[in-house]
Amino acid sequence: MRRLAFAIATVLLGTGVMLLVFGGGTTSFGMPDVLDLTPYHVTFADEFDQLDVSPWGPHTRWTAHTPWNGDFGDAAFSNPAPEFPFTIENGVLRIEARKMPDGKWRSGLLSSTDPKGNGFTQQFGYFEMRAKLPPGPGLWPAFWLIANRDPDTSAEIDIMEHYGVAPDKYESVMHVWPKDGRGRQYQERLVHSIPAGSLYNEFHTFGATVEPETTTFYLDRVAIARTPTPPEHQRPMFILVDLALGAGWPIDQTPSPSYMYVDYIRAYAK
Repeated sequence: MRRLAFAIATVLLGTGVMLLVFGGGTTSFGMPDVLDLTPYHVTFADEFDQLDVSPWGPHTRWTAHTPWNGDFGDAAFSNPAPEFPFTIENGVLRIEARKMPDGKWRSGLLSSTDPKGNGFTQQFGYFEMRAKLPPGPGLWPAFWLIANRDPDTSAEIDIMEHYGVAPDKYESVMHVWPKDGRGRQYQERLVHSIPAGSLYNEFHTFGATVEPETTTFYLDRVAIARTPTPPEHQRPMFILVDLALGAGWPIDQTPSPSYMYVDYIRAYAK
């Protein structure tokens, strides 16, 4: 794991969640804020009563690959096929990661835009997913936003990123990636502690409000961290959700199959 030479602040929230804040730009706070959606209206909602996805678009709500290069991590993201990697039952999406007979892993990703930029994007607002995560080392589920149309940089907000080797934690991360391939230009990494097993046994909502001045992260609509919004993150962003593997962690003990369950994904604007 990367070593971070930053100060750490700890906040104990009323939900029983402990927030570990890494980095100098984040504002910690004592009393948790409960999200008020009264000023907002829904701009995007998938309740997963049915699945509208194609490998690369256009004209579907989701595409099954990232718009820039398709795959990442140690599992290839599959084109949608009957019963794999996406299935829907009783209004819940199931994303499956499976080790195939050839020994290679395959899994699923959904992106709200295609490679030509067709699809849903939004500048500012509240973005939320209700989901239950799979347990096991090597698993790497995530719910995230990308602004990728700038010619020089790609901006990323990981609202929820979980490494299966740490069952009592998940992360929220702000990135700016230069498109010349020269590493990372900016990162703000927030680590949230949660009772062991809660991510796997219960559905939680993971959300973030992205505003011109601040980005606030929510667990079950209670604010758990705030950080300044960099200029690169003030552009329209699209939504991704995936069940990836690896991220540098071994996958030799990853359960096959593994399932991530998503009840809904929504976006709101004021």
